[in-house]
Amino acid sequence: MVQIYFLGTGGIMPNRERNVPSIAVRYGGEILLFDAGEGTIRQMNVAKLSPMKIDKIFITHFHGDHYLGLGGLLQTMNLWNRKKPLHIYGPEHTFEFVQNFINSGFFGPAFDIYVHELGEARLKFDGYEIWSFRVKHGIPALGYVFKEEDRRGKFLPEKLKVYGLEPGPLLGKLEREGQIELNGRIIRLEDVTGPRRRGVKLVYTGDTAPCKRVALFSEKADLLIHDATYLTPEDRGESYHSTVEEACEVAKRAKVKLLALFHRAFRYSYGEYLSKATELCDVDFIVPKDFDLLTVESDHWELRNVLEGAL
Repeated sequence: MVQIYFLGTGGIMPNRERNVPSIAVRYGGEILLFDAGEGTIRQMNVAKLSPMKIDKIFITHFHGDHYLGLGGLLQTMNLWNRKKPLHIYGPEHTFEFVQNFINSGFFGPAFDIYVHELGEARLKFDGYEIWSFRVKHGIPALGYVFKEEDRRGKFLPEKLKVYGLEPGPLLGKLEREGQIELNGRIIRLEDVTGPRRRGVKLVYTGDTAPCKRVALFSEKADLLIHDATYLTPEDRGESYHSTVEEACEVAKRAKVKLLALFHRAFRYSYGEYLSKATELCDVDFIVPKDFDLLTVESDHWELRNVLEGAL
């Protein structure tokens, strides 16, 4: 199970309804933060998420609405006596911009900060991988894939009965070691479990104009969070952003299960934007609001707002 907190869903500048981009992904006991627009620390407090549980921050690019909240996060972590290291990932110039925050004001972090500048990369962590890929935004910019490792199949009660296994220490040992010996017989984990379950795949584009690499990296994703700043090409003009229709086309081409239309321009009301998206999209989609919590598993998803209750 992966939980996605939409901390800020608007683009370019905040308004009364929504903040600028930031997404927290909770997996196990860890929080991964994708982008940190201004006010991200406030949004986390409202959502009752502790910044102390963040081990990794992934910045898509260095336009202010995607990273200016980083300074507040770092200083808050320091104020709360953080000791464990923090890893910050991003495109070229990430080290320079992080160093600017560290040098700003009377601030010296008492914890280690490791900066990783990425091109297209594949990073392996405990239980999941992060893939970075290039997007089209006129400056160095990345999208990210969160890919959970495939999981073992579920224990099959009828198979456990055949082998004389019951819940307890012996079953735990089988799960840890992959096989055990019982009554002179070798029992393998695959003997008593169903087919392996595909891990959850999430994709976040950050800001991008229509880009073939997004469709490539989003293939069969459980969730694609795609830049959909504008409703029409005329509104977009020459900017490196996508329209709602273009985001829907990518999702359809990549056969994703669910599309989240993200980075909505402040000029559009929620109702206006949702109405247009309903008209244009022939894929399953949501238009997330600030503080929406999306729980994703490989076979279903559930959306609610942490401030309003179930949707």
